[in-house]
Amino acid sequence: MMSEVIGAVHSTESFGSVDGPGIRFVTFMQGCRLRCEYCHNPDTWSTTGGMDYTPQQLLDEALEYQPFWGKDGGVTVSGGEPLLQIDFLIEYFKLCKEHGVHTTLDTCGAPFTRKEPFFSRFQELMKYTDLVLYDIKHIDTEAHRRLTGHYNENILELAKHLCEIEQPVWIRHVLVPERTDYDEYLIKLGDFVSQLSNVQKFEVLPYHQLGVYKYEALGIKYRLEGIDPPSQDRINNAKKLLRTADYQGFALQ
Repeated sequence: MMSEVIGAVHSTESFGSVDGPGIRFVTFMQGCRLRCEYCHNPDTWSTTGGMDYTPQQLLDEALEYQPFWGKDGGVTVSGGEPLLQIDFLIEYFKLCKEHGVHTTLDTCGAPFTRKEPFFSRFQELMKYTDLVLYDIKHIDTEAHRRLTGHYNENILELAKHLCEIEQPVWIRHVLVPERTDYDEYLIKLGDFVSQLSNVQKFEVLPYHQLGVYKYEALGIKYRLEGIDPPSQDRINNAKKLLRTADYQGFALQ
């Protein structure tokens, strides 16, 4: 008999309002291989630690808050990088769909590969995923490596694959002065996303410094020290160049 899959959960949020449509029960999984300079959750990086959950335990906790979700809410799994624990996600989302719960995956796509066994597992996960929040951190390959520690070819490949399978997606892009906030990059990213027919929404997330204290507590050097959040003018400029108004938002499945 196979043992039940266990997930390492960093934390949960009972009434999330910015991680998908409606009010959501948000789970932040433990572990991420990227080292994004602007990350506000460096405490999720380690692939060890976290709280052990079975998929049923996590669903039971989520369902306690179901009366508050309304018609658009549900559950979101974020991170860290949740795709590092894809077997747990499959079982959790499968249970959610059995209970009629809307499921959202929040990912940057870094673990994606068309190689097996990952690709078949990812295909299985998509059967139970209603919406993907897809974080494209940088459109330029080399700049992506400088920003995150990794190249982005497989990440852009996943964006194309999600389009091929007609998986509903919200694109997210963090606007960081001196990193992503250059017109040439924004135009290039806007052109790339415009070719994807499955994008329902395109969000610009302004860089902030709310997680700096975590770096200090963990003894990690904060590499964006001295860089302030973008001005409203730059945020408006990014929205214009990315053509975010062309994407009309969420439709329930």
